[in-house]
Amino acid sequence: MSDYSTTHVLVIDDEPAICASLSAFLEDYGFQASTAESAEEALDLMKSNTYDICIVDLRLPGMSGEDLILQAKERYPTQKHIIYTGSISYNLSDKLKAQGMRPEHVFLKPIRVLSLLVKCIKELTAEEPA
Repeated sequence: MSDYSTTHVLVIDDEPAICASLSAFLEDYGFQASTAESAEEALDLMKSNTYDICIVDLRLPGMSGEDLILQAKERYPTQKHIIYTGSISYNLSDKLKAQGMRPEHVFLKPIRVLSLLVKCIKELTAEEPA
């Protein structure tokens, strides 16, 4: 297994069980994982921590996941994002596409094959900064 210990991932979801299960999975895989249960909490964590990848639920209390991604990208341009949503009809907005997000960065809940999420994280961390 590769060493992912230098890759910091922030899981942002208002469901504590999802935060706990996804972060535990990522830690088992060797990633450094943290969690936030709102966009505001995530932005606060970003002030004092560096995250390579954020896995973002779209429906969050307060600020939406999409707005979080747009603000985070403005403040931390090298940060990459993966959307994790329960909305089966979700399509990337033009604003997110302009930030370099692609359909393969969107995962529907529940992810049945978690290795696909790891593959996406690996590919995003290997990309050159935008």
